[in-house]
Amino acid sequence: MIIKVCGLRETENIREVSNLGVDLLGFIFWPESPRFVRMISSQAGIMPDYSEERLRKAKAGNPETDAQAYQQISRVGVFVDDMPQNIVTRVYNYGLDYVQLHGDESPTMIENLRRTLEPDIKPGIKIIKAFGIETADDLSQCEAYEGLADLFLFDTKTPAKGGSGKAFDWSILSAYQGHTPFLLSGGIGPDDVQKIKSFRHPQFIGIDLNSRFEIEPGVKDIGKLKTFIQEINNE
Repeated sequence: MIIKVCGLRETENIREVSNLGVDLLGFIFWPESPRFVRMISSQAGIMPDYSEERLRKAKAGNPETDAQAYQQISRVGVFVDDMPQNIVTRVYNYGLDYVQLHGDESPTMIENLRRTLEPDIKPGIKIIKAFGIETADDLSQCEAYEGLADLFLFDTKTPAKGGSGKAFDWSILSAYQGHTPFLLSGGIGPDDVQKIKSFRHPQFIGIDLNSRFEIEPGVKDIGKLKTFIQEINNE
């Protein structure tokens, strides 16, 4: 099972998560997210700023802030209706392996983005298209993206575009008849191990973890993640 941990921002936390045996690390490049990697600031000066430079150091394998494991994990950049040139710049600067599109990006946009990235900028780039799910009718939007995205991600439908901590009814996904593999997202927490192990769908290949494993937005609870991953991997 693929395990993706999303919404990372702080360098030491990235290093610690990298050592837990996860497959994908997600970095959110949407300015409206509290987990935005460019900068989180507080007018009162209570919350420190985490800049792109710190993320760049983690990518480069800075021996003081990173672990070798980070170099072996795929990096996912999460974007919401961003301009293609911004996405291309992030892929180049941070060596992203996946682009996750979490907005209303069109099939044509995805075709053009892949054509721009491959093969010169990022050979083998993978694209994840996320969909907010509330009812079975929401799954109909997937059809237009078959063959364009490498993975789908099914999240809880909210105005916040993810990270809400709220779950949706996974039984809805029995109506998904597509051929694109998908990740489950949306409010998955430490108590959901058996629920995940019991879930069955031929295209289900992994999970996306975020807000319910946090100490604060952008900082993951390493103890909770470690225990959860051990339980998931324990047959």
